[in-house]
Amino acid sequence: MGQALIQGARESGVAGKDISVSDPSVTAREKCASLFDTNTFSNNEEATKNADIVVLSVKPQIIGKALQSVAASGRENLLYISVAAGVNLEQLNSYSEKNIAIVRCMPNTPAIIRAGITALIANQNVTELQRSDAENLLTAVGKTVWLNKESLMDAVTAISGSGPAYFFMLIELLESCAVELGLSAELAKELAVQTAYGACKLARNASESPGELRENVTSPNGTTEAALRVFAAEEIDRIVKSAVTAARDRSIELAKGN
Repeated sequence: MGQALIQGARESGVAGKDISVSDPSVTAREKCASLFDTNTFSNNEEATKNADIVVLSVKPQIIGKALQSVAASGRENLLYISVAAGVNLEQLNSYSEKNIAIVRCMPNTPAIIRAGITALIANQNVTELQRSDAENLLTAVGKTVWLNKESLMDAVTAISGSGPAYFFMLIELLESCAVELGLSAELAKELAVQTAYGACKLARNASESPGELRENVTSPNGTTEAALRVFAAEEIDRIVKSAVTAARDRSIELAKGN
């Protein structure tokens, strides 16, 4: 996700010299410098000494250590942007000896192709200018939405954070069924992926709701209706609700350190 944000920033006009990357891996640093012409460092303090914004794109298990290493420098007016799943604003602030400005966000993997969506929530120390800076950074990799309650981040995680995997699974299943019905693997993939792409693009741009678009495709006693009857009989609505609820509940558990 860090690489996606750097790529988005570069493509939106931010100069490589204005981006500093810290990573303990020499290979990762060399790759980042080669791809995006950024400054690279082996330690966080050196990387952030001239920064206005610090993006914490690390595993939840090590985000405390990463934030502490920056906060210990005593720099004032830094904005911290965290993309670590399950680590709330209160936990993030606890890693510093003073109250700091933090924006917590939940992007998703389509950010890699600048087609993601990111939900953001700010703590009380974030200024309007910093909110704008955070939004501009994340808008470079897709759409952004602001939450008014941090507790909603668990639902966001279940819908858009984990959501791409649900769609990939459906594409995978359609491909598999197509092959079983006699189509080649190449053709199966082309049909499944392009159908998913077209349906999503239509849903994004149409004035009708997804339900209305579904009805438009469903002729009485036709092929689509035959398929939808099976989905209804197998209670796909219950399955999806159970799956999304499980993802939401797991997000809550992770926030508690379980």
